[in-house]
Amino acid sequence: MKYRSTRSNETVTAEEALVKGLADDGGLYVPEFLPVPFLHADELKDMTYEELAAFVLSHFLTDIPEEELKKLTHSAYTGTFETKDIVPVKPLSQAFSMAEMFHGRTCAFKDLALSLFPYLLVYAKKEEKDDQEILILTATSGDTGKAALEGFRDVPGVHIMVFYPSHGVSPLQKDQMQKQLGSNVKVVGIEGNFDDAQGTLKQVFGSSLRKEEAEKGVLFSSANSINIGRLLPQVVYYVWIWLKLLKNGSIGEHESFNVVVPTGNFGNILAAWLAKQVGAPIGRLICASNENKVLADFFETGVYDINRPFYMTEAPSMDILISSNFERFLYYLTGSAEQVRESMDRLKKEGKYEVSKEAFAKADMEMMGGWASPEDMAHAMSEVYENYNYLMDPHTAVAYAVYDHLRREGEIPRHSHTVIISTAHPYKFPGVVAKALGLKETESPYDTLREITDKTGIPVPKQLGELENRPKRFTETVDRKDMADTIRSYADEICGSSH
Repeated sequence: MKYRSTRSNETVTAEEALVKGLADDGGLYVPEFLPVPFLHADELKDMTYEELAAFVLSHFLTDIPEEELKKLTHSAYTGTFETKDIVPVKPLSQAFSMAEMFHGRTCAFKDLALSLFPYLLVYAKKEEKDDQEILILTATSGDTGKAALEGFRDVPGVHIMVFYPSHGVSPLQKDQMQKQLGSNVKVVGIEGNFDDAQGTLKQVFGSSLRKEEAEKGVLFSSANSINIGRLLPQVVYYVWIWLKLLKNGSIGEHESFNVVVPTGNFGNILAAWLAKQVGAPIGRLICASNENKVLADFFETGVYDINRPFYMTEAPSMDILISSNFERFLYYLTGSAEQVRESMDRLKKEGKYEVSKEAFAKADMEMMGGWASPEDMAHAMSEVYENYNYLMDPHTAVAYAVYDHLRREGEIPRHSHTVIISTAHPYKFPGVVAKALGLKETESPYDTLREITDKTGIPVPKQLGELENRPKRFTETVDRKDMADTIRSYADEICGSSH
């Protein structure tokens, strides 16, 4: 199967798409066609997570032999998660379950794709007979950065540089990045928000700097979900959730289930949409936003408009106005690379675009949006803990608040089962979690965690606890306009060390 750009007729192999990350025209790669639905519960029900991953991905990455995929998924999912289930699905009532995606190395859902992506990238690089050093350039709103750093740590021939909003992540997320181990990693804060970091990196990918460094022997790539190698492994866990729901009796053999996904960059819910296209019986797909509700507004109006205030919230991974992966969804809605290119140009020039009535009607059939205020989120955290003895992180709480509102409004069928995607361990956000539990936030996030543990009995994951006494390695902060120079300097350093 070939991959094509969302903005032109540029077509590449799967390996090229994995290595390049972003198309030459600035577009994102999508499969040339979606596989015919291929999911049958009877065939899949006894598979482990790694076996399921190899099976699902074999239909998208057809150039990679399935035996090779099995080796890659085995390496990715062996010994890297705290639970053998990888993604436990916990029914809290007849009406809804929580799919826990935070049992990996960095306590966030990004671990599920970023445990596998480095193996896919190294394989693709080898197949392409590419002897250049790869520099992964990644912007993060909080979780991707740490998961990518951990995934690529000390991988031969690959280096990684992560930019994060210096004032836009939780203290623990910042510690996770500033105290990162590894000889091939670099972390830089920026004065600005995630959109500033992501937008500047996209410019770098389209600039002469990319070509200059390639000529010197350093190839730029990405670990954000703009890279198809980050997005496709996310499809797997929606198939897994379906099989778990069948096993625990939450749904019957011919029943569908709804999914509520808290998302800012749209990759996580796009993966659910792709799972539905290849046969997962997903009913309602609900896109949950915080105050930065550009996606919720689109599903209400058909207009994507970033001309609005930007809010820094307690759910920082959703503090995004330019949702990169939405471009792929727009391509599927319109079926036209030309229309996507025009819309992206308009977004750049005017800060908004509107889709046709036909495309909006299709979007309305495919997905619905909703958003939750900070008050809704805080109330959801307290309510779910009191009623179900279940502690949520702020992103998951946004999803629950949206779900609860839509259910009360009758927008979610009363007898259907809904899965809330629990994207991060609550202990990554000690301040807001403590407040929801009626505890006082202490000066040290680690002291706050100990207080929360005393109240809830939930132990601190070792991957968070061990950060407390680790020294900070990366404390540099730059202005967004200096990002390109910072990248050039690191790339030149890589050139020097590899010769």
